[in-house]
Amino acid sequence: MIPQCTARDLAEPSGAVTVYRAAWVMPMNGAPIANGAVAVAGDRITFVGSAAGAPPGLVVDLGDAALMPGLVNVHTHLELTPLRHLLEGLDFAQWIRTLTTLRRTALSDTTDLQVGARIGIAEGLLRGITTFADTSDTAAPVQSALQSMGARGIVYKEVFGPDPLQCDTSLALLREAVRELRHGASDAVRVGVSPHAPYSVSKALFGAVAGFAIGEQLPMAVHLAESAFEEELVTRGTGPYADNWRSRDIDPAGARARSSVALLHDAGALRARPLIIHAVRVDADDIALLAAAGCAVAHCPVSNARFGHGIAPVQAMLDAGLAVGIGTDSVASNNRMDLLDEARVAHLMACTQTQSWRAFPASRALWHCTTGGAQALRLWPKLGTLDVGAPADLCAFPLDGLAALPLADVSDALVHGIAGSAARLTVASGVVKVRDGTLIERTQHTDDRARLRVIGDRLLAARRRLAD
Repeated sequence: MIPQCTARDLAEPSGAVTVYRAAWVMPMNGAPIANGAVAVAGDRITFVGSAAGAPPGLVVDLGDAALMPGLVNVHTHLELTPLRHLLEGLDFAQWIRTLTTLRRTALSDTTDLQVGARIGIAEGLLRGITTFADTSDTAAPVQSALQSMGARGIVYKEVFGPDPLQCDTSLALLREAVRELRHGASDAVRVGVSPHAPYSVSKALFGAVAGFAIGEQLPMAVHLAESAFEEELVTRGTGPYADNWRSRDIDPAGARARSSVALLHDAGALRARPLIIHAVRVDADDIALLAAAGCAVAHCPVSNARFGHGIAPVQAMLDAGLAVGIGTDSVASNNRMDLLDEARVAHLMACTQTQSWRAFPASRALWHCTTGGAQALRLWPKLGTLDVGAPADLCAFPLDGLAALPLADVSDALVHGIAGSAARLTVASGVVKVRDGTLIERTQHTDDRARLRVIGDRLLAARRRLAD
């Protein structure tokens, strides 16, 4: 008789072997396996292959499902989760300005930020996401939320300072924040830095943060080449960002360069091999600079579309050898934490941009949500694959719904049929987080949802006051 597991077994795994069986296993570093199995001991994968050859252990039969690595979300803003649906109908400059005001006036409490981050992580886990690469102003509440939820991630502590005279002060504050964050770090939850963007960071600060990151062996991420407003500031010294700088007695000439990528290159910031977030407005020369520096890209197609920024030239990046992962960005811009849906949009946008149905096929988009995302982050060996010795981060999605039938191609079914569905199973570091579309840890989530309603009411009132 095949042993079956209980909710207690799932929530409290021991050092014993657990064998997850599914109709399809998607290793991502090899062909799909029909009637496959993945064995887990502790926080590592110990077997991947046919169910017939699986080792003895506690069997979890997922039935008609696709089992794959946990999804890797290469760009989030988890602390902004309470701002979902509150910033619609604004252009990007207005959106940034309104978001900043609401964060300062109505979303500054540490507990509220932790609640928002936990809700965002819970939503991700329900959609099979086990790794979150988060850029954060406050950072510590997000780090705490990742640790308490048992998710994998990196928190890139943001730093700001468009005035060159602020450089030393901004860097000193960043150093202190990183020192504190390292006390709460672990192998599963890492620390990085993020000089925010060309419209909020001086050229001098870009270079200084890159030097700090290299010296301290910290990963770095930058929002770059995202919008027309940013491009106007950098290439012409005009537009709303340039006007904002002048109103603060900051000379926009300090941000002038051929492009945003060239600005980072001139500042010496590419030597830190940053993760480039968005990279919508880049040309062949920019892509060549990024590839030569060994950078990676966080592709956020839905957020880019929501603001009308455009479509990132993903195929050209891949042709140049850049590592590309897929990210949702914040739900304040995207409204959803659903990486399969993001893959679907990435596929469709690539086809539209290249005017070719061959561009970025569903199987490739799925790969960039797993292995490709892990390669872009460069933090955990074998992450994003089902392989012996890889982290035991798994997710499974049902294949028995109408949207997956008839099942001709598992990758296509996942990206174009199942996107938007809850995961049948999500496992992070060997611990089951979601079973049959339901969070295992329901008590905390129920409390967080109640608190989120209170936070949301406060933010909605503040938003209405701003609109008056």
